[in-house]
Amino acid sequence: MQVTETLAEGLKREIKVVIPKRDMEAQLNVRLADAKDKVRINGFRPGKVPIAHLKKMYGKSIMADLVNEIVRERPTEILSDRGEKSATQPSVGMTEDEKEAEKILNAEVDFEFTLSYEVIPDIELQPTDGLSVIREVVEVTEDEVNEQIEKIAESARTFETKTGKAANGDRVTMNYLGKVDGVAFDGGAAEDAELVLGSGRFIPGFEDQLVGVKAGEDKTITVTFPTEYPAANLAGKEATFDVTVKEVAAPAAIEINDELASKLGIESVDRLKEIVRGQIESQYGNVTRQKVKRQILDQLDGMYQFDTPQTLVDAEFDNIWRQINTDLQQSGKTFEDEETTEEDARVEYRKLAERRVRLGLVLSEIGEQAGVEVTEEEMQRALYAQLQQFPGQQKEILDFFRNTPGASASLRAPIFEEKVVDKLLSEIKVTDKTVTKEELMAEDEEGSEGAEKPAKKKAAPKKAAKAEAADEAAEGEEAAAPKKKAAPKKKAAEDSAE
Repeated sequence: MQVTETLAEGLKREIKVVIPKRDMEAQLNVRLADAKDKVRINGFRPGKVPIAHLKKMYGKSIMADLVNEIVRERPTEILSDRGEKSATQPSVGMTEDEKEAEKILNAEVDFEFTLSYEVIPDIELQPTDGLSVIREVVEVTEDEVNEQIEKIAESARTFETKTGKAANGDRVTMNYLGKVDGVAFDGGAAEDAELVLGSGRFIPGFEDQLVGVKAGEDKTITVTFPTEYPAANLAGKEATFDVTVKEVAAPAAIEINDELASKLGIESVDRLKEIVRGQIESQYGNVTRQKVKRQILDQLDGMYQFDTPQTLVDAEFDNIWRQINTDLQQSGKTFEDEETTEEDARVEYRKLAERRVRLGLVLSEIGEQAGVEVTEEEMQRALYAQLQQFPGQQKEILDFFRNTPGASASLRAPIFEEKVVDKLLSEIKVTDKTVTKEELMAEDEEGSEGAEKPAKKKAAPKKAAKAEAADEAAEGEEAAAPKKKAAPKKKAAEDSAE
C-alpha cells in the first residue's frame, strides 16, 4: 500500500492511497481459498470446486466486500500511522467511472482512493496554577424554605364556601359558554369549572372580571384572545363568555406542620423542610457551578488561540443557527426585532461556534492527558436519564443509541466535560463568596463573555445557544417567559379560556 500526501494546507489534509492490483488479487485469492470449503455448487464435491470457477462465480462480489472493508478500516490505520487525529470522519473519494470500477473488481488495475480530512491541531497544555475563580454561595434561610413549602402546599390547599364577593385568591366554580361574533365555538364551554382568581390560568382579562362576583350571579365577560394563541381561529379575536357562578370559596390558611407534610406524602414537617432545603441548595448549586465553569472557560479561552477545524465549526454553527431560527419563529420575531441583521448575527454566532469548538478541544486534551474516563455505570445513568425524559418511547431511544453511530458520544461528552472541570477545580484557586440569591441569579452584562456576546445595539436572539457547552443550561441568562398553553382537554372549554 502506497500512501502519499497530496495536500497539507493549514489543518486540511488529502491523502492518496494506492493498493497495487497484485495485492488486491492476493487478498482475493485468500478469501476464495477460505470460501472453497464452505460453498456448495452443484456438480462439485465439497472442497473440490476449482478456484478459477469460484472466482468466475463469486470473484466480483468478494472483491466488492474487500473494497468496502478497506475503505471502512484503512483510514483509521493510516491516520494512526501518521500520528494524526481527524476532526470528523475522513471523506473517501473513489473513481465514479463504471469501466474503471469494473477493472478494480476484476483486479486488473490498482485500487486507488483519496482521503480528505481536517486534523485536530496539536495542543500544548499550559500550566493551570494561574487560574482562579470566585465561587458564589447562597445561604438558604428558614424563611426561604417556608416560602417554598407554601408554594408547594398550594396543591394541597383546601377551600371553604363563602357568601361574600369573590376576591383574588378565591376559587370560583362556574359554568361558561364562549362565543365569537355571537356564535359558540368548539372548546368554549364547560360546567363546574373551577378557577382560582389570580392564578393566571385563563387568558388575560378573564379572571379580573370575575373579581366581585357572588354565587348565583350571571355575568358576561368580554376578552380578546392573544395574537399568538395556539388556535388560529381564535387568535386575536374578541370573545364573550356567558358565566354562571355556582360557588365562591375562600382559601384556607396554610400551616406548615406535620399535617401538611402528611398531605404531601412526607412523614414529618422536619423531613419536609430538609427535602425542600436540599432542593433549593441544589438549584443554587447548579447556577454556582455554571458560573464557576464559565469563569474557567473564559480564562482558558484567553490562554489558547489556535486554528480550529472548520468542519467542526460548521457543524456547531449549524446547530446554533438552527436553534436561533427556531426561537425566532416560535416567538414570531425577526432579526430586526432583535436589533440586528441576519448577516451580523451570522458573524457573531460564527465566532461563538469557533469558541465552543476550540474550548471543547482544549478540555478534551486536558482530560485525555489527565486520564479522565467515563465509566460504564455513568453512561448507564445518563441513558436512564434520557429514558425518563421520554416515557413510552424507551424502545425507540434504546434503538437510537444502539444503532446510531456517534450517538453514545452525546451521552459521554457532557459527563467527560464535567469531570475535566472537577479536575481543574481541584488544581486552581477557588475563593468562596457569600452572595444573595438575587446576586447569584443576576447576569453580569459586563462579565466574562462580554467579548463573545453580540453588542447590545445588535442584540442576538435571547434564547440562542451560548458560546460553549458550559453555557447551555442555567447561567443566569434571562430566559424568555413561558407562553400560555392550553390545559389538557379534560374540560374542553378551558382549552379556549385558559
